[in-house]
Amino acid sequence: MEDLRIGVIGLGLRRNLATAAHRPGKGSVVAAVADVDPQVRAQVPELYEGAVAVDDYKRLLDDPSIDAVIVATPDDTHEAIACEVLEAGKPAYVEKPLGITVEQCDTILRTAYKTGTRLYVGHNMRHMGVVRLMRDIIARGDIGEVKTVWVRHFVSYGGDYYFKDWHADRTRTTGLLLQKAAHDLDVVHWLAGGYTRRVNALGDLMVYGDLPRREPETPRPDGWLKEFDWPPTARHDLHHVVDVEDVSVMNMQLDNGVIAAYQQCHFSPDYFRNYTVIGTEGRLENFGDSPGDEVRVWNTGPSGYRKDADVVYRVPEAQGSHGGADQRIIEEFCRFAREGGVTDTSPVAARMSVAAGALATRSLREGGMPYDVPELEPELLAYFDGGQLPRTAVE
Repeated sequence: MEDLRIGVIGLGLRRNLATAAHRPGKGSVVAAVADVDPQVRAQVPELYEGAVAVDDYKRLLDDPSIDAVIVATPDDTHEAIACEVLEAGKPAYVEKPLGITVEQCDTILRTAYKTGTRLYVGHNMRHMGVVRLMRDIIARGDIGEVKTVWVRHFVSYGGDYYFKDWHADRTRTTGLLLQKAAHDLDVVHWLAGGYTRRVNALGDLMVYGDLPRREPETPRPDGWLKEFDWPPTARHDLHHVVDVEDVSVMNMQLDNGVIAAYQQCHFSPDYFRNYTVIGTEGRLENFGDSPGDEVRVWNTGPSGYRKDADVVYRVPEAQGSHGGADQRIIEEFCRFAREGGVTDTSPVAARMSVAAGALATRSLREGGMPYDVPELEPELLAYFDGGQLPRTAVE
């Protein structure tokens, strides 16, 4: 089997996706990279032997030797670039979030449907060991029928990662309740077995609104990804536009009746993502999300508070970034690009997580007003849920 030749558009913070895809002789190689930064392009030959670097992504679309494309550009560019990739007939991997509005997501889905080109969305948390472990526990019925899900997300480095570049500008992201939370909202939907139907939220820019900012067109300081400022109020060199919330809470009612909640804070001292899932016969909770960390299950009672759970599971060991999830999601994408078929990730689910985050962001900026998530067109639901079969087969 010849290696799948992959083109990468954007080699920034998600460079590890390209690295996971470059496996010469083992199924896939990075054959070309498009990036507007000349310093990034200069690194390509050393990073991916045999790959070419270009400044215009359209050259990848015109190259018949490129079999599939990874789109890892800033969020506000996903709609335009993804649609061009699909219209060029090349299977597309779009890094999460799929778009920054519901309308953008729906445009991408319609383009994939009309062209018949395979679309894949990079919700790699579905391949993380901790998420798959929790889902397996729920599927076995160990906690009964899921009724509520709570997520707390403490982002210790949020002020450095999300307030020193374009992430802090709502015109580029809508907000961090969409951009940063898209993964978690997708996991909530996956664990609960439904999609958000109604949402409301509260939030504010509580810490980073008044801190020193860089002038427009000024590059980020050297070492910004390695040398974090502390305490949060000591942070400086923020992006010249900072108008997204640094703390937010949202409530969700899913279409199957499950009630869920998500909380996000970007000025906590530690990084921690905590899921609590309560069913009719027990609850589970994760303590960390890395290999070797624990998922604990309480399914006897009633009792007072018990630190020791009834059952404790270890998150399985894995190699590579994000607990092995990046490697597994690239393997699934390559298989999908070659053969098609149903995948663990879902373009519909990706759209639904964006919709929940976008409507929650609208809610928190309008005093907590609840909003209903717009439904997706039935033909698109059928097409993507059916594994993106050729339209003649669907019809």
